[in-house]
Amino acid sequence: MKQLTLFSFLLVALLFNACKDDDQPHNDCFTEPNRIGLNLTILEGPTISLPAKISVFFKVQDDNGNPVGFLTEENFLIYEKGLNDACPRIISEFEAKRKISAKEQVFSHTTVLVLDLSGSVLETSLTQLQQAAVTFIDEVIDTADASKKMGIWWFDGADTLHQLVAPTADPFVLKAGINSIIPGMSTDNSTDLYGAVIKAAAEAKDILTEFQAQDIASAASVVIFTDGRDRANRYLRQDAINAVNSSPQDITFFTIGVGNEIEVSDLTAIGRNGFAQAATVTQLSSIFKQVATLVANEANSYYLFEYCSPIRSGTSNTLVIEVFEGNSTGYIEKIFDATGFTGGCQL
Repeated sequence: MKQLTLFSFLLVALLFNACKDDDQPHNDCFTEPNRIGLNLTILEGPTISLPAKISVFFKVQDDNGNPVGFLTEENFLIYEKGLNDACPRIISEFEAKRKISAKEQVFSHTTVLVLDLSGSVLETSLTQLQQAAVTFIDEVIDTADASKKMGIWWFDGADTLHQLVAPTADPFVLKAGINSIIPGMSTDNSTDLYGAVIKAAAEAKDILTEFQAQDIASAASVVIFTDGRDRANRYLRQDAINAVNSSPQDITFFTIGVGNEIEVSDLTAIGRNGFAQAATVTQLSSIFKQVATLVANEANSYYLFEYCSPIRSGTSNTLVIEVFEGNSTGYIEKIFDATGFTGGCQL
């Protein structure tokens, strides 16, 4: 009986050792997910900061190109593959601190708000427009995030895009600009919509160029409001649409129209990322808020993800960042150099 018990023990031990194979992938190894739907585009990184911080700046979109904003650290998993790993292994939050950091040092998103202040607006719907614009500012500008800015321009029938407020992250300055609009501001009651579109697209491109010169990644959203169609007859419709279509993809275009004087086909073509229509001026606040949600989602789809790596050596380590949102997932995979990595990393 004792011999049988000893034999059973040896058999179990043998089977245990046979199953334990260090060359087999761990059950937490990263594999390309079966579920897809999210795309991560790296804009900068991985950037290394000793003693062991790794930073990656990227944008998240769905398969239709729509921005995926407001993700938190809980939406991300980190995997690393070092010298002794057969595949990238998950790194827990206990092994590696991580956070989504403020982006103002590496990124800026600017909203270019363009308002139609032609005669019909100033005479019939100025109060409602001001209320709607203030709602828009509250929804888009976050006082805790200096990477988000907004500037306000206006147009009438003149061949000029007037600047009301230069781009700023201060909502109080923006609201003061909106409240400064008075009926006598415009001297041309016509509507130069196509000219405003062309000039607004150029303004957005100039903003991006300025930030790029400072090595700051940037994006912009142009939001154009009007209550009518182009009456100035100064520029071709196709030239306005071409100005939108030739703009880089990091400039998004949204249009808002009110009343029955607008040309829906024009505003749909110009608002390549979204068009919203209010039947009456009483709906303006809710429509502006609707578009503000789209703009805010765009502005918040850029992430500076930072973590403290537990790896301490190796020049060709693999990093995988996987993101989950609902039933969708996506990932990025990059190589990083851990030469000189030590303890003491802080975020």
